[in-house]
Amino acid sequence: MKTNRRRFLGSLATGGAAASVSPLAVRAADSTARAHSEAIADRYARLDAVLREPVLRRELFTSPVMLETVELLRLGESFLCRVRSRDGAEGISVSNNLQMASLYPIQVERLQGFFVGKDARDLEALLEQAYVHQSNYKLQSLALWVPMATIEFAILDLLGRNAGLPLGLLIGDRIHHREVQVYRANSERDNTAEEVLANLVRQVEESQARALKIKIGGRMSHPETPPGRSEKLIPMVRERFGDAMVCYADSNGSYDVAEGIRFGRMLQEHRYAFYEEPVPFDWYEETKAVRDAVDIPVAGGEQEASMHAFRWLVANDALDIVQPDMFYFGGLIRSMRVARMAYAVGKICTPHISGGLGYLYMIHFVSAIPNAGPFHEFKGLSREVPFTCATSDLRTTGGVVKVPTGPGSGIEIDPDFVRRHEVVPRGSRRET
Repeated sequence: MKTNRRRFLGSLATGGAAASVSPLAVRAADSTARAHSEAIADRYARLDAVLREPVLRRELFTSPVMLETVELLRLGESFLCRVRSRDGAEGISVSNNLQMASLYPIQVERLQGFFVGKDARDLEALLEQAYVHQSNYKLQSLALWVPMATIEFAILDLLGRNAGLPLGLLIGDRIHHREVQVYRANSERDNTAEEVLANLVRQVEESQARALKIKIGGRMSHPETPPGRSEKLIPMVRERFGDAMVCYADSNGSYDVAEGIRFGRMLQEHRYAFYEEPVPFDWYEETKAVRDAVDIPVAGGEQEASMHAFRWLVANDALDIVQPDMFYFGGLIRSMRVARMAYAVGKICTPHISGGLGYLYMIHFVSAIPNAGPFHEFKGLSREVPFTCATSDLRTTGGVVKVPTGPGSGIEIDPDFVRRHEVVPRGSRRET
């Protein structure tokens, strides 16, 4: 189909070609274009139907759950969100501290007050309303969605404790995965190929993971250092770990289309299982161009902030694997909509994680989706927050993490650690 269309368009570009094109050829090309257009329109209709379906299982709560306080707590560079309802219930979340160190005024000044006095059962609608409140949509991307996710996680924790259910059963009607297999992500980009490989061997041994991910390229089209590192690393990893290891690669938008295709084919040659962000994340047509030219599955979505953009990426087959980040995309509810769109057209969801306890929210999310990939991101067990978990140690055993089954997030944060935090007041932008 693509070859026929290229031949037709190419003939029009040659001198005098218009007069020699037969009416039958024109009608055939038009018919092909119409069929493609109708197929895309059908996909959009299916995705729009998915997006209209509610995510939060509001029917679990028969009485109002009125939010009395929404607070951001800080201890140095540690940020917690605590919400309380009028009946004394409490929920707490751990933020993405790296991002919140810059973004905390947005949560305190522009978001928290909106949720106070609202019914937590309406969380799904409240997220949409907060998006336009005080023109917050102008902060689209991490600036808005990391604070919003921090609040959402805390409210979901409260609702889960209220209902006696884990987070996964608040956004899904059943638990699909009680255990999550992990891939060990290596984030090194400026070390030599030999140094990366040595560290990766240690990281895989510690996690006992049966899958891994490496970084290639220089990030967002910057030249990599040292030069030629990726060409060496790709075959070295496969040779060292053998065919039993599932290998992924992430370029973080390092290439243009031509280079993206070249590296995609190199990854194919060495039997890598997916290729993440071959071109800058907001180059949608270029992402599709790479995906159409290579056989390795193309993944993306870590940096995506727009539901409408995800809709385009899914409908137009620009991605094989969608990767919403629980923090960067604004929480579990929005991410579930992306997973559902992917599921509607037979695609996989392998979410990205960020933040010290991001993997906790990620495995709850994965537990609730039927189209989860076989392995999910793990960067090591965070020790930033002292907690206990009665139903899982959250460690990788044989490359597998058990999903907590307790209410809410399933963890109990050390009360002394929480008490050492101070409430961040409105009107205060002072660094502590």
